[in-house]
Amino acid sequence: VQLVESGGGLVQPGGSLRLSCAASGFTFSSYYMSWFRQAPGKGLEWVSKIRSSGRNKDYVDSVKGRFTISRDNAKSTLYLQLNTLKPEDTAVYYCGRECNIATRTCDYWGLGTQVTVSS
Repeated sequence: VQLVESGGGLVQPGGSLRLSCAASGFTFSSYYMSWFRQAPGKGLEWVSKIRSSGRNKDYVDSVKGRFTISRDNAKSTLYLQLNTLKPEDTAVYYCGRECNIATRTCDYWGLGTQVTVSS
């Protein structure tokens, strides 16, 4: 199993980024997938999750209306569209497979991609 995030970078407040998580080594279409983030000096925070079919999605309140999770099962890729970015969105963003939101654990994680929101 391998999860590889990409798409992070430096962006000004109000800007946008699209994160990707390329999955391999398992049947991607069979699994819930999630995004988490960890801001400097803070703990891991769950951001969003999507059902295996892509029909059910959920978000932490702080990103609702600004972030959109999606997936392409044919490409085994998970996405997170980040719009109207704020400085407090600065964090390392991780994708995870089959995650327990309450315990902030997943059976597999990527290595993360850095998002920095600054003017």
